[in-house]
Amino acid sequence: MKIKTKSKKVNKAWLADHINDPYVKLAQREGYRARAAYKLKEIDEMLGLIKPGQVVVDLGAAPGAWSQYLRRRFAPKEAGIGGAAVGHLNGTIIALDLLPIEPIEGVQFILGDFNDEPVLAELEAALAGRPVDLVLSDMAPNLSGIASSDSARIAHLIELALDFSLKHLRPQGALVVKLFHGSGYSQLVELFKKTFRVVRPVKPKASRDRSAETFLVGMGLKKA
Repeated sequence: MKIKTKSKKVNKAWLADHINDPYVKLAQREGYRARAAYKLKEIDEMLGLIKPGQVVVDLGAAPGAWSQYLRRRFAPKEAGIGGAAVGHLNGTIIALDLLPIEPIEGVQFILGDFNDEPVLAELEAALAGRPVDLVLSDMAPNLSGIASSDSARIAHLIELALDFSLKHLRPQGALVVKLFHGSGYSQLVELFKKTFRVVRPVKPKASRDRSAETFLVGMGLKKA
């Protein structure tokens, strides 16, 4: 009974925080599907990652807020805050997730598990041999609460995104992944440092302070 009471208190606290969250309110005003759009916006403004004309792959895309932000960055200036006019998009966005998303004009969506070979093959077919400028990964496993198991699952997803990037990124391209402070964090940072010329950990203001969530950005592949 005590456990249920505590759980209800936690849920109520989260709901209150969510309702009063300035980024939630901003997302509602500006038409984004989730506050996560502002995490990518801050990373982009800090590092200048996103430019019109790029080919971008958005992994773990649901519900689509990052793809929405990309679309607006690829829109003509006159499109305004609502996004690009129908049929006008200076860039390519290919999004992928296990969960379906409501369609976004100009975004090619692939439904499936990035861990599955047929799904990866579909993504590669969509690229049609084009090099990728930017890989974004907001993928995260369902957490079990067992630290060692969760760390291994998180690391596996990041390694998948890294492997894909090594095969498909332009030499000057970039990879952004979500990860969590804790077991395995320093090893993943070292892996990025071995792979990229520039590595930047970023904790956007839109990421809640109490969350262990952070983002790791790798820019410019070290390989020839």
